[in-house]
Amino acid sequence: MSSPVVVAEIVRSGFVEGHHYGSVVALDADGALAWSVGDAEHQVLPRSCNKPIQALAMVRAGLDLPPDLLALACASHSGEDFHVDGVRRILASAGLDEGSLQTPLDYPLNDAARESLLRAGGERSRIHMNCSGKHAAMLATCVANGWDTATYLDPAHPLQERIAATFAELTGETVEVVAVDGCGAPLLSTSLVGLARAFRALAIADDGPEQRIAEAIRRHPSYVSGTTRDELRLLTAIPGAIGKAGAESCYVVALPDGRAFALKTDDGAPRVRPVLMAAALRRAGVDAEDGVDGDAVRATGKLPLLGGGVRVGEIRATF
Repeated sequence: MSSPVVVAEIVRSGFVEGHHYGSVVALDADGALAWSVGDAEHQVLPRSCNKPIQALAMVRAGLDLPPDLLALACASHSGEDFHVDGVRRILASAGLDEGSLQTPLDYPLNDAARESLLRAGGERSRIHMNCSGKHAAMLATCVANGWDTATYLDPAHPLQERIAATFAELTGETVEVVAVDGCGAPLLSTSLVGLARAFRALAIADDGPEQRIAEAIRRHPSYVSGTTRDELRLLTAIPGAIGKAGAESCYVVALPDGRAFALKTDDGAPRVRPVLMAAALRRAGVDAEDGVDGDAVRATGKLPLLGGGVRVGEIRATF
């Protein structure tokens, strides 16, 4: 981002001891820019926020999964048992097993799942890596089309070319950068406006592959993240909302009426991500709307700072 601004203050004992810099954008229901702070237009790497758009390209290319597994294809999952079982189900549907995955070896993100694995003598594995649902779906899409599975992460692979075309279509922007994501898959750039625009297209869809992706996320939000994650708490608090968090403190949420919000911090600190999204939703009045659990929305944005085990401060948004 070329011009991030202060978006949050780190307050301890009444003293502002630091800041988080970043950018936030909000789109109106008609897709126009409602407001922004910082840099709305320059391209960023949205990391795992891209996954539902990648999954859309796969469905358009013939991927056919039930809603829970389609949600897992959009996920940065926590490695809980139902996540791992779901990845195996995706692979089995294509006649594959976890040996086909090219995700890095990793432990589950969920603390309890990781500790359980370690107590049982388990080690890092490809299937426990949080992107394994997306990778399994990529492999299943390749099998459905007769494409090579050994090179599915190559940007020149037919699968990745389909994903890039779909990504540019939904964001409405030319992809300026093709990087490598943490899981090894191609990582496509867009602006925060473009990212919000893409999720808006999913959220307002009433038929077709776009609607399938949105409904999978709505019906199975725990498959998209995990049972203890702030993303799950936010999505279940706002009827019809879809959203996705990503590394480097990226976050995007879209509502069924067409409003959408996207953000990224310059320092990539994950702790401030839910604080900023809750503030953006409050600024738009979402927490006060009928049917929304406003207390739950606001709670996702509360990040206390402790001193001696007692709350002595907070991280608070500045917009």
